[in-house]
Amino acid sequence: MGASPDQPDRPRSDRPTSEEQSVGEQVARLRPVTDRSVWTGADLEVDRSWEYLLTDQHLEELGRALMSVSDRPLSRIARDDFHLPTLGGVIRSIGNEIRDGRGFSLLRGLPVDRYEYEELERLYWGLCSHLGTGVTQNSDASLIHYVTDGRLRPNQGLRGVGSPKKSGLHVDLADCVSLLCVRQAPDEPMSWVASSTRVFNEFVERHPEHLPALLEGFEWDRLDEQGPRETATSGYKVPVFSIAPGEGGADRVSCRYNRFWMAKALLRDRDRLPEGTWALFNLFDEIAESVRLDLPFEPGDMQFVNNYVALHGRDAHAEVPDEDRKRVLMRVWFDFDEARPVADEGIIRYGIIRHGALGWTAEQLNEGRHLGAHERDRHGVPLVQPRTPLMGDATQTGATH
Repeated sequence: MGASPDQPDRPRSDRPTSEEQSVGEQVARLRPVTDRSVWTGADLEVDRSWEYLLTDQHLEELGRALMSVSDRPLSRIARDDFHLPTLGGVIRSIGNEIRDGRGFSLLRGLPVDRYEYEELERLYWGLCSHLGTGVTQNSDASLIHYVTDGRLRPNQGLRGVGSPKKSGLHVDLADCVSLLCVRQAPDEPMSWVASSTRVFNEFVERHPEHLPALLEGFEWDRLDEQGPRETATSGYKVPVFSIAPGEGGADRVSCRYNRFWMAKALLRDRDRLPEGTWALFNLFDEIAESVRLDLPFEPGDMQFVNNYVALHGRDAHAEVPDEDRKRVLMRVWFDFDEARPVADEGIIRYGIIRHGALGWTAEQLNEGRHLGAHERDRHGVPLVQPRTPLMGDATQTGATH
């Protein structure tokens, strides 16, 4: 599944990955994760040190920083241009929390009604630039994605982002996702966040029979956002759980779970659908929901979620016909400056995002690199460090996969 004349089935023996190791050996050595990324919703209700509030001084700094970049497009705003003398310390604490702590943080108190949307975009982008490197998120190569079912909704292929329907717990495609609530739906649906390492522990301790399938993983669909010479699915399996050595010899567990993207790929070839797949997905969802935190998401709130150790989602809300009352969020995807150790960076870090107009940095947009294609190895896996194109070579950067 996912192969094409341009991209043959990937010969596993030519490019070893974590899934080619003995699955039995991997399962036998798995132990529950014990670091701070493991928590339950009840834990976070008691200890709310993951929650931060903007002060008047912070808001004044944001206003000055916004004024300093008021004539720049988003792609030309970098962290060095957006000075936050005291708020910068809070942002560093948030960065530490999402990178090396619980994998989730919330920043409250931005007075969104004071700003026009273009101003909010610059302010939000500038703030997030202090946490990592933002990347494009949709077929429009947008650095900020509007999560809505209204007129601001971008071209996003078959994705249902912004739909009033329930959004099950899942990961997004970059290292981290941030969401800014600009206007909430009138019935105020609850947001959800859950520890994916806690879900992993539940499988290790209570359902180890499913670990081989989760370690092997599944192909991901590209939901009609692939480039003209790219395949409709990844063409390779992305582990739901993967293990990599961390500092001090401790294993680092990473999770890549998004039922919608995986199911779409599976349904392209129903004859090859592994038995018990839907039951496994149902069990994963059930465990994740049992340990989640439910929290209100109000205008001016910003969520930050590490997509390797945490899942996010939300409850359904009623449809709103009136454009001026529709739910509107802004979303930023960014990669951390210091990459998390993963078993196969090409597959696990970049293998679900680098296709079509998704996964390009602002610098690459300015260079016109997004007009070409992401570079891949001969098996179709994104290159971790793409080559630097020659002058005038912006449309020739992609392999023919």
